[in-house]
Amino acid sequence: MTDMTPEQARAALAAADRARRDVAEEIGLPRGYWWAMAGGWLVLGLLGQFAPWWVVTVATALFGAGHAAVASRLLDGRRRSSRLQVSRTVADRRIPLIVVGILLTAVAFTIALAFALQADGAGHPSLWAAVITALVVGFGGPAVFTVARRWIGA
Repeated sequence: MTDMTPEQARAALAAADRARRDVAEEIGLPRGYWWAMAGGWLVLGLLGQFAPWWVVTVATALFGAGHAAVASRLLDGRRRSSRLQVSRTVADRRIPLIVVGILLTAVAFTIALAFALQADGAGHPSLWAAVITALVVGFGGPAVFTVARRWIGA
């Protein structure tokens, strides 16, 4: 260590910082999580449009319970892929709050979109709102998560 020049020390620190950032980029949820969420959203939209209220209520409760069971394992963001499990020191404690925030935003977006589509006279507004939200969640969930992490600094 005594033979190390200041330039070599800076290069070693920069390499360590890059490696830590690369590992931190692995924080997130698997792509399958987002598509499962989108599929559930679509099923709830279909049921909301065509099923009796009690079926929608039971399905919503089951969807919430299923999500809670899966999310309890994935919500910390440490297992995005099978390649690497990020340590707790790298994964911010606010990751679950980000995911819950995304889900609450998706709920609000779906409701607002359904009202807007209904006001516009569209047929089956709640179904179309669920389809659009499901597409956003399925295709854009990981990107929204990454942007939210950067905004919050997690």
